[in-house]
Amino acid sequence: MNSLIDKYNIPGPRYTSYPTVPYWDESTFSPEKWKSSVIKSFDESNSAEGISIYIHLPFCEALCTFCACHKRITKQHSVEIPYLESVLKEWMLYLQLFNEKPKLKELHLGGGTPTFFSPQNLKTLLQGIFDTVEIAEHPEFSFEGHPNNTTREHLQTLYDLGFRRASFGVQDYDLKVQKAINRIQPFENVQRVTEWAREIGYKGISHDLVFGLPHQTWEAMEHTIRKTLELKPDRLAFYSYAHVPWVKGVGQRGFDENDLPSGEEKRRLYEDGKKLLQDLGYIEVGMDHFSLEHDDLYQSLIHKKLHRNFMGYTSSNTQLMVGLGMSSISDSWYAFAQNVKTVEEYQKIVETGEIPVFRGHILNGEDLSIRRHILNLMCQLETTFENKEAIPELENAFNMLSEMEKDELVEINNNQITITEKGRAFTRNVAMVFDLRMLRNKPETRIFSMTI
Repeated sequence: MNSLIDKYNIPGPRYTSYPTVPYWDESTFSPEKWKSSVIKSFDESNSAEGISIYIHLPFCEALCTFCACHKRITKQHSVEIPYLESVLKEWMLYLQLFNEKPKLKELHLGGGTPTFFSPQNLKTLLQGIFDTVEIAEHPEFSFEGHPNNTTREHLQTLYDLGFRRASFGVQDYDLKVQKAINRIQPFENVQRVTEWAREIGYKGISHDLVFGLPHQTWEAMEHTIRKTLELKPDRLAFYSYAHVPWVKGVGQRGFDENDLPSGEEKRRLYEDGKKLLQDLGYIEVGMDHFSLEHDDLYQSLIHKKLHRNFMGYTSSNTQLMVGLGMSSISDSWYAFAQNVKTVEEYQKIVETGEIPVFRGHILNGEDLSIRRHILNLMCQLETTFENKEAIPELENAFNMLSEMEKDELVEINNNQITITEKGRAFTRNVAMVFDLRMLRNKPETRIFSMTI
């Protein structure tokens, strides 16, 4: 396995979309085309599956120096109400596009730090949305909480509003690592919020762990995983730290690059960490994600209903996902659109009565076909090409896979490709073979994190 990781550990996308953001064709995009795609997608899917909403809540009181998300650092909580008012105004702009009441199937609060906002202000925001929608049967409502500032009132308020899933960022319990990434977070804080959530009745609790952080050792990672087991979260994300300091504003210069684990050390963090998680009862579900057998994510995998979008892996599959808030990305299946990236510009545009998108991509027929196959590989670990001759480069893609077949990462049977158990760690690499937009325009500079 070591030689395979050396061979395949290259920069590559995480494939929460296809085409990936760096390969969006903005020349064919316009806000009007975006709105038309939203209307089309809504009309096709709302009455059946419903829609998803992602709300980006960007404020944090302190900068975590491993974070590549769009955020705003402030301790001034006076920013809460004006921002949430803008989010509701943006949602009202989308409502004008719909010919019937939206059926809300999935809702996620991401950040930033959603629990930066007071419970009462979150309730006002969510009630403002719920008053305009029909809640679907068995909705999936989830949020990201910071263990240091998530209160029992936060958990109770969101539970009373229908939330049943909470995700807590752990990263690593080693103090030296925490100091390097500016995220001092004792185990007791994580334990407290996890136990509160269980007492209140949350059915799904997730912890995020990150390997490859500065000063991280296997001893520290093993300690973190074993401490995590004491709390037995229903699911786990086990992410590779995405070191992308060249991206403006990510704050990843809080440590020297020499502080990062070497390639061999990071490989051990990944391999031994994954093995320990599996030994402790967690099942690998998609890329970077593990769950216990009872969790919906695993059940979705078994029943081939697992889905992947800008929110990551989900057990709900909706065609339309509306992203609200600064920098949010929306997905109509036929198009992607991203909101402007600063709070001030976001609020200013919303006040003019315009949906605040500034870039996007309209998918053509080839994009839609490739997107479906990459999604199949990401979620089902297999896909079948009914007519690969329709896209000439696909024949070359199959040829590229022959090397992976020799390495026992994939099995090829005529037009069907299946990722093997051994190949799970290289799912991103398999998907890259079919990323025609990237293959036609290979980046001259590095724009993605490493695949392992």
